This record gives sequence, C-alpha cells and structure tokens, in this order.
Amino acid sequence: MIKFGGIVLCGGRSSRMGTPKAWLPIAGETLLARVVRIVGCVVEPVVVVAAPGQAIPPLPAAVRVVRDEVEGCGPLAGLVAGLTALEGTCEAVYLSACDVPFLKPEFIRQVLMFLGDTPASVPRIHHRLHPLSAAYRINVLPIARNQLANKHLRMHDFVTALPARILDLPERAAGDPLWDSLRNINTPEDYQAAVRELETAAE
Repeated sequence: MIKFGGIVLCGGRSSRMGTPKAWLPIAGETLLARVVRIVGCVVEPVVVVAAPGQAIPPLPAAVRVVRDEVEGCGPLAGLVAGLTALEGTCEAVYLSACDVPFLKPEFIRQVLMFLGDTPASVPRIHHRLHPLSAAYRINVLPIARNQLANKHLRMHDFVTALPARILDLPERAAGDPLWDSLRNINTPEDYQAAVRELETAAE
C-alpha cells in the first residue's frame, strides 16, 4: 500500500483577490485551514508551503509549514519545497492549492487511486489540466528541481515531462460528479459566491 502525504500551496500573490486568500473566512474557518483539514481527512502528514516571510493563519500543530526555496517561481517551487519536506516520510502526495473551498475528500481519494505505478495523476476537464489538484510520487522531485533550475516554471510543462496519467471526465470522482473540487476562487465576487453557496448548503 502506498503511503500518501499532502502538500497545500498558499504562497500565491492573490493579486486579483486584493487580499491574501489563505486568511479569507469561510464557513467558520480560514480558507487555508479548511483546505488543510479536508486534505488531512485523507492523507498525512500535510505540509503547507508559503512564501518567504508570508504570514499564515493558525493551523493544527501537526501541520508543518515550509517556505519556497526560490521566491517568485510559482507553484513549481512550492511543489519542490513540499516534496523535499516529505521525502522519506511517504511515497506520494496529493497537491492542492489553498483556494478550493469545495474540495471533497472523495475527489482526493479518486485522484490518488488512479496514480497506480505512474509518476503522477492529473485531472483534465474541458481540455484543461489541473496540476494543482493532482497526485505526484516523491521520486519526481529530481525532475521538478531540474525544471525549476532551468526556469521551466509552467506546471503544464512539468506534467508533460513526467509523463502523467491524465484523468478525463469518464474517470471523475464518484463523490464529486460536477468536479466542484476543481473550482477555485480568484476574485472578491468568486469569494462571496462561495460563501453564499456554502451557507446555503449548511442550512
């Protein structure tokens, strides 16, 4: 049985939101804490990757916080930092951004199940890859480091360099038929809509 860990990235600049996404309150907790909790329902340990000097909201003591090794290089740098932190503790990870309030444990389990013996399993919907909602083996770390060193920073390029198993619509998670787990929030309007939707769901 594969031992899985989790990586949650929160080092983005949140330029369109206008305020750090990690701190946004939603359904009684911060957005970062919510995603960390959901990922932690499925895998452990969970590592949060933040930018150097970035303030982050309180998290459970078991969650380790690490910093990007190279600042300003996007999610690939965060993945490298997270994989490095988890090296030797697990064989593969579920990678998530922190701005997915509708993430479901069932979706995570499905992505992990499809990993099999491949380097990665990455969802694709409407011809768009979602490499920040994907599973990666720890042993892809040398490839990720090489891409980072050569400034090949696009996660799409990293995925195609592996290669990865691509999860298309027929393989969608049974517990998440609309792939809500892939819905991220980028603007204040997105955020307010998510708050309303989660409040309605809780009623």
